[in-house]
Amino acid sequence: MKISYLGHSCISIETGDKTLLIDPFITGNELASAIDINTLYADYILVTHAHQDHILDVEVIAKRTGAIVVSNYEIVTYFEAKGISGHPMNHGGKWKFDFGTVHYTNAIHSSSFPDGSYGGQPGGFVIETSHHRIYIAGDTALTYDMKLIPEIIGELDLAVLPVGDNFTMGVDEAIKASKFLNCNKILGYHFDTFGYIEIDKTKAVEKFRKARKKLLLLPIGDNIKI
Repeated sequence: MKISYLGHSCISIETGDKTLLIDPFITGNELASAIDINTLYADYILVTHAHQDHILDVEVIAKRTGAIVVSNYEIVTYFEAKGISGHPMNHGGKWKFDFGTVHYTNAIHSSSFPDGSYGGQPGGFVIETSHHRIYIAGDTALTYDMKLIPEIIGELDLAVLPVGDNFTMGVDEAIKASKFLNCNKILGYHFDTFGYIEIDKTKAVEKFRKARKKLLLLPIGDNIKI
């Protein structure tokens, strides 16, 4: 499985012969100016919530690639009205797709479309394939519900957590989240894009190291394999 960081909260996951794109916000991110969305491919686009910094490029990419949008009912309905295929989910539910099973998890945040209309409740995902389990938290505060994920779904290979603070968890809370999740390998996201969420990356990595956890803060466009 190959996981590429495309800036802010956008990652691409290649598993088997399928590509999943999470929360595509690229054209509005100056830090991701080297990423050309016209070259990105997706079979599925997973959306955690309706804020612009998570949905900005969904429509363009989905219409070009034919990707299926997976999200809550309100977000899927919004994009279906634009002629895009979708699969609606809600908290606590799971569905077996052709690449594996997606579990829709709780997140504590807000969710509205750029025009102010209701975007449903925010969420996260656990992507479970025959070989891996990855948790994508979405924009969220630290929540005790995270303890249930390894208990119910199983051991995680990677947790993708926001670390930018202010709008979401910060570094200290993400360390606590990693302990709740019983996961030692963390991919950080939702940091540095805006002034409110700039972090000291060296200090963040060191804090995780002292907690006996590994924090990965990838350069935009870089990737890891698990």
